[in-house]
Amino acid sequence: MIRRSFLLAATALVLVGGIAPAEARDQWSKAQAHAWHAKQPWLVGANYTPASAINQLEMWQAETWDPATIDRELALAESIGMNTMRVFVHNLLWENDPEGLKRRMDEFLAIAAKHRIRPLFVLFDSCWDPDPVAGPQRPPIPGVHNSGWVQGPGAARLKDASQYGKFESYVKDVVGRFAKDDRVLGWDLWNEPNNGGGGNYKPTPDKNKYVALLLPQIFTWARSVDPVQPLTSGVWIGDHWDDQARLDAVEKTQIAQSDILSFHDYNWPEKFDERARQMLSYGRPVWCTEYMARGNGSTFDGSLPIAKKYDIAMFNWGFVDGKTQTRLPWDSWKKPYTWDEPTIWFHEVFRADGKPYRQAEVDLIKRLATSPKGVVPAAGK
Repeated sequence: MIRRSFLLAATALVLVGGIAPAEARDQWSKAQAHAWHAKQPWLVGANYTPASAINQLEMWQAETWDPATIDRELALAESIGMNTMRVFVHNLLWENDPEGLKRRMDEFLAIAAKHRIRPLFVLFDSCWDPDPVAGPQRPPIPGVHNSGWVQGPGAARLKDASQYGKFESYVKDVVGRFAKDDRVLGWDLWNEPNNGGGGNYKPTPDKNKYVALLLPQIFTWARSVDPVQPLTSGVWIGDHWDDQARLDAVEKTQIAQSDILSFHDYNWPEKFDERARQMLSYGRPVWCTEYMARGNGSTFDGSLPIAKKYDIAMFNWGFVDGKTQTRLPWDSWKKPYTWDEPTIWFHEVFRADGKPYRQAEVDLIKRLATSPKGVVPAAGK
């Protein structure tokens, strides 16, 4: 049955994908990517979900849409020099309410622009719960990291060839609506596409095979609406990203198709530096779209100065402590923190009351963000 489903999915992609329209733009050349990147400030921000939402569905659904919290939290981001945010949407949001989703995205962009922030939107995600359901979301599991986050498209839709036409329409409609909108920084088409899922969830059989077929088509669909913003999808696992022979099919697509290359790193600064140089070896601008897990050795103090030196955009995971509970570490899925808080917070920049978790961190972000590109000022400057 799995093999039959995979063959049907492959056939569906041939039928759905077709040939990109003549007006579809090509992948940016390295020169085009660098020309675009040179016009940007040094980009620094966070992966953003308002504290009032447990996941991307609760953030965007009409019943739980919370522009007041978004406005207040993006004001905090502006106050420390952040100029971008990485923000997840979901195919189910579009399937259930396409016009409402686009209207709320437009409202989000207006709020962000007021605070001089240009978001990077994420369309699909392979992490955490593989069975997303629209509507009211469950409450957080006490003491557990990111206990309500959902994958998109999710296991059932990923394996169902009849859904692929909806994916195409979702990508073309959402990217197309904002394709010429200067308030949008870019499009991260699939977060960690070859991630098995995480948490205590059941793995999706043959997931990478389906993703490897689908991801190139998503790049084609996004390019077919001719966005002025860059497209990307970030590598996240492995030690030899500069060696094509060691990359899987998904990673090869990510490297070959992204206008701006991107990666994730939650390690000590020496590992961050190594991975950054591997990505820069391809000759394109680079973004680090996830980092900062204090208990894992990934910190603002360790990674940000290296990135500023290399002009790599930086998006830490987590912003204001809330329903995602990502102040708690990954191991909380095995041993929930229901009695004591962790010794140090894993993610997040601000406490729920808007005060910094650690003042020295926000001081560093602001100091780096307000200094010239490529310049790493000494502490106290």
